[in-house]
Amino acid sequence: MLKTNSVYFFDSTEFEGIIQYYLDVGRQSLAHKAIKLGLDQHPTSINLKLLHAELLIYEDKLEEADRILTELHAIEPNNEEIYVQKATILSKRKEHHKAIDSLKIALAFTDEQSDILAMIGVEYLYLDNFDSARLNFAKCLEVDYEDYSSLYNVIYCFDMQNQHAEAITYLTSFIDREPFSEVAWHQLGRQHFILEEYVSALRAFDYAVVIDESFVGAYLEKAKTLEQLKQYEEAIENYLITIELDDPTAFAYCRVGECNYKLGNRDLALKYFKKTVREDPLLDKGWIALTNLYCEEKRYQKALYFINKAIAIDESNTLYWRKYAEINLKLDFYEEVIKAFKNCIEYNDKSLDIFVGLSDVLNFIGDFEDALKVLITAMREYPIHAEIEYRIGCLNLILGDDEKGLKFLRKGLESDFEYHTIFKELFPGVFDLERVKEEILRYRKSI
Repeated sequence: MLKTNSVYFFDSTEFEGIIQYYLDVGRQSLAHKAIKLGLDQHPTSINLKLLHAELLIYEDKLEEADRILTELHAIEPNNEEIYVQKATILSKRKEHHKAIDSLKIALAFTDEQSDILAMIGVEYLYLDNFDSARLNFAKCLEVDYEDYSSLYNVIYCFDMQNQHAEAITYLTSFIDREPFSEVAWHQLGRQHFILEEYVSALRAFDYAVVIDESFVGAYLEKAKTLEQLKQYEEAIENYLITIELDDPTAFAYCRVGECNYKLGNRDLALKYFKKTVREDPLLDKGWIALTNLYCEEKRYQKALYFINKAIAIDESNTLYWRKYAEINLKLDFYEEVIKAFKNCIEYNDKSLDIFVGLSDVLNFIGDFEDALKVLITAMREYPIHAEIEYRIGCLNLILGDDEKGLKFLRKGLESDFEYHTIFKELFPGVFDLERVKEEILRYRKSI
């Protein structure tokens, strides 16, 4: 008809099928044409007008869709689809309570309650009302035990409330009714895993893979559980099964590498870490695994190459900057170490060891004033701490401010007297000063 500009008669149900097809494949312009042709031939068709409203809602033409639905409601007030479409409009307007009210009316007029209950559950999720959402998804499962989408949503609600024990109780009850549900066993295993009940988790994952031998997700979770139980060889077997069943993943390669590393199979670990970065060069965990491997072998130039790869992917990861600092310290690249510690602070890692490490490196290269500035900043985070007080005291003495230096040295001695022996190694020149020796002697006598 469209190509030849001819007019043929179609039954309204045929138009409905054509329109629904175009909606499903996302061809809105053709859906509009089919709706126009359909309504030209069947101007009173409720279903065609509902499809028109659905298309308008999809295109965010909510006012126009609302007008059509209001007209249809006057004609056929018991049609559940009208209330469903109205609920969709209300949901898009973020009026979720009203959307729920509309769906509850639809529920009274429909024989297919499961879909509407699921929609009500989703609206409650928008409101972060996880209890009500869960109850509605659970009702869907009472209608259809194989509605796995609703099962996942029930468990999601438990997860969001950290109710893992309750989730286990629910899943156990569900499995009593549906013992061959591999999805339920898989979810049960996940809950036990979260609670660190690894033996129970392993049992659940075993059932899941017995029921469905191609269940990749269950093999993956089983492998992770075996790792926690330090059964690394069995974990490797299960990770390799996931690679056989599905396309290889960088995650699986990386975990196989880690398991081999823990078993002392250094060459196999290296092989799988390299496979990891080849499979997914943007997976930073692969690069950091290679970094750690070469660090252990004291091959720091290689390690530096790989840590740079990890940082390029996730430059805000302060654990990577710490590793970068550690490697550069081994290589005596002090400017790079300083850069790494500063980046840690910039990315909000304000641990004491970061401040102290940065100060000590600055002190080592003779940049005493900057070292002191770092420690003064550290005092805002750690106002009373011997490690900071001793260092500030020593640096002030080096810079010639004896009064302030002795003041902080005394604070350090008060906080932790025995700790001063460590600082003799860091600041030998300071601890050779007579006035410093006198302060230490005075505090030793007072103890």
